[in-house]
Amino acid sequence: MLRRAFVILDAFAGSQEEQTITGICRKTDLPPSTVHRMLATMVDWGGVERTGRGRYRLGLKFWKLGSQVPQARQLRDIALPFLEDLYEATHEVVHLGVRDGLDLLYVEKISGRRSVQAMSGVGRRLPLYATGPGKVLLAHGGTELLDDVIAHGLVRRTEYTITDPAQLRRALAEVRKTGVAVSRNEASMGTASVAAPIRDSTGTVVASVSVVMPDDRIDVPKLIPLVKTVARAISRQNTEPG
Repeated sequence: MLRRAFVILDAFAGSQEEQTITGICRKTDLPPSTVHRMLATMVDWGGVERTGRGRYRLGLKFWKLGSQVPQARQLRDIALPFLEDLYEATHEVVHLGVRDGLDLLYVEKISGRRSVQAMSGVGRRLPLYATGPGKVLLAHGGTELLDDVIAHGLVRRTEYTITDPAQLRRALAEVRKTGVAVSRNEASMGTASVAAPIRDSTGTVVASVSVVMPDDRIDVPKLIPLVKTVARAISRQNTEPG
């Protein structure tokens, strides 16, 4: 029973925040009666919410539990002052992201009323290959991770999404060479981002920081040094003994 519950929860992993019983059954191969019964139990507990449209999403209880994971909490606490400085310097959407499987997971987002409407939010996932911060993590994740991402399928989200494996490999090589990822209209039309890697004490890339702006007014040469500086500052703090 517990294993089935975990399988159902795995169905919520991905870029789609809400799921239907039909969709969960398709992903898990569980019968509708089982999915419905277990979702009802999770709703009563507070781990899952019913949206009122025959759809379900993860509830606040799971968010609260996830926020207590030591590694993610420590990284967010270290990064937050620098993310706030980056927002004050740009007044654009600022993200902190980590890798979760084959996805980019947003663990912090700062934005204002005038910021671009980005397809992101704390706890939201997007494919690694389709976002600037995701490509930073993918570029430094090793060949096995890249092979898994390609094998899983490079699904086109916009006409600019990279779906050719050879082109993706070239783009990731450029990220490693320049130390920054620039993405334009790849996850959603009208947005562009600049992202840079955050490292731990071993030099391993563990997260990425990014700024998202409207594509028609992003100043990439101006943003690159800002984002790199913040990424290096967070990395230094992340390598110091706690």
